[in-house]
Amino acid sequence: MPSPMKKPRRTPERILEAALGLFNRFGEPNVSTTAISAELNISPGNLYYHYPAKDTLINALFDRYADSLEALLDAAGGAQNVEDAWLFFHMLFELLWQYRFLYRDLNDLLSKNRHLETRFQALLEHKARAVRELLEGLGRGGTLRAGPGDLEPVATSMVVVLTYWLSYEYVRDPRHALEPETAGAALLRGAFHVLSLVMPYLQDAERDHLFALAGRYHAASPTT
Repeated sequence: MPSPMKKPRRTPERILEAALGLFNRFGEPNVSTTAISAELNISPGNLYYHYPAKDTLINALFDRYADSLEALLDAAGGAQNVEDAWLFFHMLFELLWQYRFLYRDLNDLLSKNRHLETRFQALLEHKARAVRELLEGLGRGGTLRAGPGDLEPVATSMVVVLTYWLSYEYVRDPRHALEPETAGAALLRGAFHVLSLVMPYLQDAERDHLFALAGRYHAASPTT
């Protein structure tokens, strides 16, 4: 039987997808609403009908990202070993990469957008709780050899690396760092460096397994 016809995407969704692609490629400050409408071959008036200002577009993209991030963070407490943690952080970096324009221009966006400022603070707190829960899960699973007080500063450092890793990648190579062909290498480095912060506390076998996981992904990635 022939496959059913896909419903055409609604205009607001098409606008969001086009805006996300342009923001990721060029940076949000460098993309105007006129450029977005030209990318879609629609009139600026049509775009303004759905999104009356550029901030409404940014807020809609951020809310979509935040909802996905919160759902992922809620799963952090289920990690019991290095492989679980590696998968969690890799999925987390994949989501950050999909909305990387937010992290490329984070300080600028927060300084001029109250909605992002307040909700990002809540996300940061949720991220910190999730990382602490992940570390507690690793402790319960026997992966870590550390007391509860040892891991609080480690958790904070992990959140800092998570939040600013893509900014660091961009500073290292502004012309290429956030292009799609570099995604595999950037995500691999980010996941490994976040987990490397707990390396001094890992059991020997789990530390060896972390290096093996990083090496396996490195060998499999065509973009590294």
